[in-house]
Amino acid sequence: MANFAKPAGPRFSVEVYQNEYLPEDGREVHAVVTVTATGGSAALRSAGAGPSAAVALMVDCSGSMDYPPVKMRNARDATAAALDALRDGTRFAVIDGTHVAREVYPGGGRLAVADATTREQAKRALRRLSAGGGTAIGTWLRLADRLLASADVEIRHGILLTDGRNEHESPEELRATLEACAGRFTCDARGVGTDWEVKEVTAIASALLGTADIVADPARLTDDFTAMMETAMGKEVADVALRVWTPAGAVVSYLKQVAPSVEELTDRRTEAGPRAGDYPTGSWGDESRDYHLCVTVPAAGLGQEMLAARVSLVVPRPGGTARNLDAQGLVRAVWTDDLTASTAINPQVAHYTGQAELAQVIQQGIDLRKAGDMDGATAKLGRAVQLARVSGNADTAKLLAKVVDVVDASTGTVRLKAKVTEADEMTLETRSTKTVRVKK
Repeated sequence: MANFAKPAGPRFSVEVYQNEYLPEDGREVHAVVTVTATGGSAALRSAGAGPSAAVALMVDCSGSMDYPPVKMRNARDATAAALDALRDGTRFAVIDGTHVAREVYPGGGRLAVADATTREQAKRALRRLSAGGGTAIGTWLRLADRLLASADVEIRHGILLTDGRNEHESPEELRATLEACAGRFTCDARGVGTDWEVKEVTAIASALLGTADIVADPARLTDDFTAMMETAMGKEVADVALRVWTPAGAVVSYLKQVAPSVEELTDRRTEAGPRAGDYPTGSWGDESRDYHLCVTVPAAGLGQEMLAARVSLVVPRPGGTARNLDAQGLVRAVWTDDLTASTAINPQVAHYTGQAELAQVIQQGIDLRKAGDMDGATAKLGRAVQLARVSGNADTAKLLAKVVDVVDASTGTVRLKAKVTEADEMTLETRSTKTVRVKK
C-alpha cells in the first residue's frame, strides 16, 4: 500500500513489507518500511531553483596535512570544486580546522551568498590555506553550527574533511559537541589518507545523519567533494521524521535504517503525543530508504488481529506541532494456528536482518584482528563472507577479499591474509554498514 503527498516539492510514499501472521504465543512483529521521495529534484533542476540552503565546508589544516604536501593541495582543489557545485543563492562558508576553528571565507561570523564573484573570492582565500597545528574537530563543528544557524534557510549541511585523529580534545568533548549539533544540521564526513580514526569519522556522520567514507588517495578528493556537494544540492526537505504510533500495550523494540546503510535510530526517539514517537531521518531529495521496525505487541488469542503500528512521515516544528507529509503505512498482527503462515519469514525482513548482522560481524572481526585474536577475527570475517554471498552484496564481498583469503564462501571458510594494507582494512571498516537492497 502506498499513499502520496501533494505535489508541492517531492512526493513521499510509504510501503510496508511483513509477514503479519503470528503463532498463538507470538508477540514480536517485524516489518520493513520503504520510504520513497520522488518528483522533486528534476523539476527544480530544470527550473534552476531549489530550496534555500546553507553549507559549511570544514577543511583539516593541521600539520599532518603537509605530509605529503600534495594532500593539502588536493584538499584546496577539492574544496574549490565543491564551491563550483554550489547552487546560486546558497549561503556558504569555508572553515580552516586545526586545534581551533577559523573562518576562511567570508569571515566576520557571516555566510556568503553563492554567485560567480563570491565563488572566486572563496577560491582565492583557499589558496592561502596552509598546514600547521593540531586537531580538535569539535571546534570546527561548533563554528559550523553557529554559522549555519545564522541563516534562515530550509537545508543546513556540513562537509568535513580530516586526515588525523582528534588529539586536541577529549572524546567526551567531541561527543558533547555531536549531541549539541544533532538535529541542527546534517554533515558528511571524509577521512583522507590512513592516519585518521574510523570510529571518530563514522560517529560524526552517524550523529549528524550524513555519510562517512575513506578517500585513501588524496587525488580522488575532487571527485568525492563534487559528488557530495551535488547530493547536498539535491536535498529538498529537511528534518523529516518517521512517526511511529503503537496501540496500548504495544511498544517499539527497535527501529533502524537498513538501506542504503545500517543506522540505529531506536535511541533517537522523541515523544510525539500519546503512544507516538518521532525518529529523525535527516534531509531528503529524490531517493528511497528502507527501515526495519520491530514492535512487541500484547498476547492475543487465535483468530484475533490488531494494528501493531502506524508509520507516517512528518516534519516536526517548534512547540510540538508537525507538518504531515501525507504518507503512511500500517503494520498488522494476526494470530493463527497455521504453522506454515506463522513461521514464514518475509523476504525483505530476512534480507535486512542478514545485512545488519553483516555490518556487525565485520566490525567485530576487525576489532578482534586489531586486538590480536586471529581465531576470533577469522570466525567473524568468515561469517561476513558467507552473509555477503547469500545477500548478493558484491561490493562488501570485494572489500572482504582484500582482508581474507576465501576458501569457501558458502560455508564462510576463510584465512586471514598475512599482509593487509591499512587502506584496505580502513575501507572495509568504514563501508561495513553499506547495504545492498533486496530485490522486491
